[in-house]
Amino acid sequence: METSQNRTLKGPLYCPLLEQMREDNLNNNNTQVNLVVVCIHGIFSSLGILENALIIWVLGFRLRQRTVASIWMLNLAMSDFLATLTLPLFTFYFYSSHSWELGYPLCIVQTSIFFFNMFVSAFLLAAISLDRLLLVSKPVWSKNHRSVARAWKLCALGWGWAALNTLPYSIFRSVIEKADSRKLCYHHFALYLSSEDSLEMDCNVRQGATAISKFLLAFFFPLVVIAGSYIKIALSLRNRHRRRNLFSQSFTKMVTSVIAAFVLCWAPYHIFCILEMAAQYNKKIFKLVQVGLPVSATFAFLNPVLNPVLYVFSCPHFCVRIRQSLGAVFDGLVEEDVSFALPGSPKTSKSSSYQSPGAELPLPLLSKGRRDSQTDQTGQ
Repeated sequence: METSQNRTLKGPLYCPLLEQMREDNLNNNNTQVNLVVVCIHGIFSSLGILENALIIWVLGFRLRQRTVASIWMLNLAMSDFLATLTLPLFTFYFYSSHSWELGYPLCIVQTSIFFFNMFVSAFLLAAISLDRLLLVSKPVWSKNHRSVARAWKLCALGWGWAALNTLPYSIFRSVIEKADSRKLCYHHFALYLSSEDSLEMDCNVRQGATAISKFLLAFFFPLVVIAGSYIKIALSLRNRHRRRNLFSQSFTKMVTSVIAAFVLCWAPYHIFCILEMAAQYNKKIFKLVQVGLPVSATFAFLNPVLNPVLYVFSCPHFCVRIRQSLGAVFDGLVEEDVSFALPGSPKTSKSSSYQSPGAELPLPLLSKGRRDSQTDQTGQ
């Protein structure tokens, strides 16, 4: 009987979990089901690319005046656009009966962008939440320090931080051939600096470190920051009895929707990644992960497709504005109406020459037609 150690002498070392995946044959022979999945995935791929490209065009090239809110949205859209560009690769993977036939370079590209988008999205959503909190808790500081230039610098920091965290997932990614000749684009934690003696420990440490770190850094900690920020905001508004007109209601609605979509799309993926650490020791968990992890990854891929829809439909008077111009849809969404006064001072109006702390001018309509005067009167 050939042992796993004897097998490793004839070829490269594989982690125990990866060895099980190589030998396992999932039944993906239902042609009709696979065809439906491929078609649906292809449609969402095309929509995601078009949606995010349109948002980047509007926010990046059509707006004549930027706000901090528009910078947050633009960077989210750019990250989502990169992620949706890799969706056709995943569609082809389904089309090829769950076999990666696109080669090692595209395997690295797809993996890197997937994790990069995960970290960038988490960072930006946490930054947006802290930005909202600062507007409430430190209005004077926000008035003096909050700017588009600083928002760009913070976004650049987030992109650099995401790239750094993506490196381990790119380094330990490889294309592995299975026993049934299909190919996996998957983590190969024994790829570097591993020996037969240290194989199991190396695999457990590396898999555990990557799974837990991405759960903490790209999900749990950002979620704590997001939840804590909005709880603090709610308490502050209740104490001041000034709930209305603190922010643009449309932007607050959009942020809430995007955060909810982020949690719903990414939570299953992180849960299955944690379960995967125990899969090599339990057959039932292994089978569950084998089926559930690809499905949860598909849900995660849906996040950058859903975000543009949430951006657009969070805009007040959507149907009216879409008839005016594409830019008009985002005019009421990224403007920042934070017309509140400092404690003890009277509230100011939009017509006043005084601009409230942290407030920014509304974004102008892009169309050459007239601006709907009723839009400004609603404060949206």
